[in-house]
Amino acid sequence: MDSFGRRTTLGLLAGAVSAFGFLVGAAPVVQAQDTPTLYFSAIPDDDESRLMQRFAAVADYLETELGVPVEYVPVKDYAASVVAFRNDQIQLGWFGGLSGVQARLAVPDSRALAQGDEDMSFISYFIAHESTGLEQGDGFPLEAEGLSFTFGAQTSTSGRLFPDFYIREETGKAPDEFFSQVGFSGDHGQTLRLVSTGAYQVGALNYTVYDTAVRENAPEIATTRVIWQTPPYPDYNWTIRGDVDARFGEGFADKVQAALVGMDDPELLASFPRKAFVPAGNEDYEPILETGRALGILD
Repeated sequence: MDSFGRRTTLGLLAGAVSAFGFLVGAAPVVQAQDTPTLYFSAIPDDDESRLMQRFAAVADYLETELGVPVEYVPVKDYAASVVAFRNDQIQLGWFGGLSGVQARLAVPDSRALAQGDEDMSFISYFIAHESTGLEQGDGFPLEAEGLSFTFGAQTSTSGRLFPDFYIREETGKAPDEFFSQVGFSGDHGQTLRLVSTGAYQVGALNYTVYDTAVRENAPEIATTRVIWQTPPYPDYNWTIRGDVDARFGEGFADKVQAALVGMDDPELLASFPRKAFVPAGNEDYEPILETGRALGILD
């Protein structure tokens, strides 16, 4: 065989080996594409960078436990998390109590799977800027009448729904009648920042956000104080779409529930922050459904 023939033969062999290697390398890609991805999100109750940090590790944990690709999808606000769930852009959500109810109403047969051990007895803090002179007491701070006030997100359970409910119950007035000005900050962290600067004199937020700020000695704590805490109510929950078993296989929703309840890594749990997750059901959130309807937030 002349040199040209040897080069041609070697070229063909090299091409075959290359093609074989490409096909072998491509096989896992095809397999991955054939396996549906579980997309999940969470209500944006903190700034985006913290949320990405919190939930990237949760996605890795769920992927290992469930044996399917899992991706965290950030959303811009509470309403967007419910829309993403309704539109099947996510199949699993870490919702607040109210947004969880909204999500389940939007997608038939959806179910609450798990909640934090603390979530059946959740509370909101009312906080005030130090310049108000308000101090913590057992009763609702009636001395706050006429001051400016901010909720969190408009559909937040701990930042709006139950604070709104208790303002009405304790004062006999709507928030905009009791306070001189009422705003919506968008999230709990922003509520803390706005009250700490005096932009609003009083605000209501998720107690875990404030307690975390205290533990971390955040600068906002220097100028704010807790003046009241609400009675307990049900709140955060993991909710899954009602059609996941048809997509991922029979019993998949139960498998997700087991993975969530079995999450025992302290670092993962601290990202919520929760001590543990326990099973939950739709019936646990009936008080939210009733309160939301009473305030005209839910149909």
